[in-house]
Amino acid sequence: MLKFPPPKKLIIASRESRLAMWQAEHVREKLALLYPQCTVEILGMTTRGDQILDRALSKVGGKGLFVKELETAIADGRADLAVHSLKDVPMTLPDGFSLAAVLEREDPRDAFVSNDYDSLEALPDGAVVGTSSLRRQSLIAARFPKLVVRPLRGNLDTRLGRLDRGEYAAIILAAAGLKRLGMEQRIRAILPPEQSLPAPGQGAMAIEVRADRDDLQQWLAPLEHEATARTVSAERTVSRNFGGSCQVPLAAFATLDGETMRLRAMIATPDGKRVASADLSGPAAAPEELGTRIAMELQQQDAHAILDACKAEPVGDA
Repeated sequence: MLKFPPPKKLIIASRESRLAMWQAEHVREKLALLYPQCTVEILGMTTRGDQILDRALSKVGGKGLFVKELETAIADGRADLAVHSLKDVPMTLPDGFSLAAVLEREDPRDAFVSNDYDSLEALPDGAVVGTSSLRRQSLIAARFPKLVVRPLRGNLDTRLGRLDRGEYAAIILAAAGLKRLGMEQRIRAILPPEQSLPAPGQGAMAIEVRADRDDLQQWLAPLEHEATARTVSAERTVSRNFGGSCQVPLAAFATLDGETMRLRAMIATPDGKRVASADLSGPAAAPEELGTRIAMELQQQDAHAILDACKAEPVGDA
């Protein structure tokens, strides 16, 4: 029996990009199925992360710039919940906030997008590849040192527009966003984790609420996808152990096989010349323990020296 009666009205705070609004609509549809008598509205907002496109995130405040305005709307009562791409959510939430649900993950892999080439291998020397992700930059630099990686900020449509105008020979995007917006045809190749290990939480969506809203915690609990929640918990634990900073090229990706979880992680310098990587398995029921173990394994490979080198020359990750 529910401790709190079903809600009569809920307001979702969301960024106004097309992908963010799709995610908010997706949650609204799920809530409508759970609580058909509930009116669910979406409050579209522009965050500083959306406004500042000419500078690296690490230089203007990091990934939290995509969620701060939404948290303010929750705190002052204009919204009940916020829907985020989990990889944009800081590894440690501000006091008074919590994640009420992690939804089922879309494709977590990176996508190679180009109008002229079929793969990274097909790009000629000196070709310009667009990404503002330090993780992707370091992985490309390690495998293809003769390619030129240049920053690419903005929402999905902005990034594709810059590709179509010929500013880049190719760009690297999260496959999840393209698939959610029905733009899978833009993907020329999927980059497997062995070539491009995903970012912590990539492809997953999360719902943030005020920590004292027990009613919302109850109402949103059915949206939690246990397998996704476990895997992203392990991944985010790795990042949290290294400060959760957008200044660091860090990847972490977990998969489940029955009751066993496999976690792969990597930390590198932006130029890809120094890399620490690890691949461990453990009980699926203890994701944070596995995340801590693999972080310790990376530390034994001189990860702190890599961190110091990254901090000496910060470049943003988006």
